[in-house]
Amino acid sequence: MNCLSPSILSADLTRLGEQVIAVDQAGAEYIHIDIMDGSFVPNLSFGVPIVSACRGVTDKILDVHMMVEHPETLIDAVSAAGADLITIHYEATRHLDAAIHKIKDCGAMAGVAINPATPVSVLSEILPELDMVLVMLVNPGFGGQKLIPYTVEKVRQLKAMIDERHLSCDIEVDGGINLENVSRIMDAGANIIVSGSSIFGGDAAENTEEFLHLMQE
Repeated sequence: MNCLSPSILSADLTRLGEQVIAVDQAGAEYIHIDIMDGSFVPNLSFGVPIVSACRGVTDKILDVHMMVEHPETLIDAVSAAGADLITIHYEATRHLDAAIHKIKDCGAMAGVAINPATPVSVLSEILPELDMVLVMLVNPGFGGQKLIPYTVEKVRQLKAMIDERHLSCDIEVDGGINLENVSRIMDAGANIIVSGSSIFGGDAAENTEEFLHLMQE
């Protein structure tokens, strides 16, 4: 199933609740929340209270992307705040299997993200345990970047790996996605699309509807 996950990193934070409701009512199935610690990535963003705030205004899937060192220390709090899907970075923890099972023990879906320069082959062993893989199409930490071309081939490689092993793992993509390139990225195998500035950089509801129209063709 193809799903849209608007990233609130690009939302107007003075109107966050209003904008989350707008994309929810326009048909977005997920709400993407980036948690950054200023260490794993050179930026600070949202914390657990924002997850709770979003949970208070939508019943859509809260898709929490943890760009933090030692993400296992925050899993319980993020889950308790209302996250439905918790994604941690392969590069951020020494004990990936343990962290993934901690997410599942909390009752959330578990995802792993990989940075642009990280090959999909590193996920070979853990892939059967995952609900989703997030392929970063830009270097994480900031919105509004341009997609790195070689990352699209990584999506294609990951899709082949999943199909070859008859797994049901979703493929999410994040970074530089707009109305002009979303179809090409989906053709490579992605089925959960994260977009921030291309949705919230204007009328969020109208932009959401445009994305969904393309994604359903």
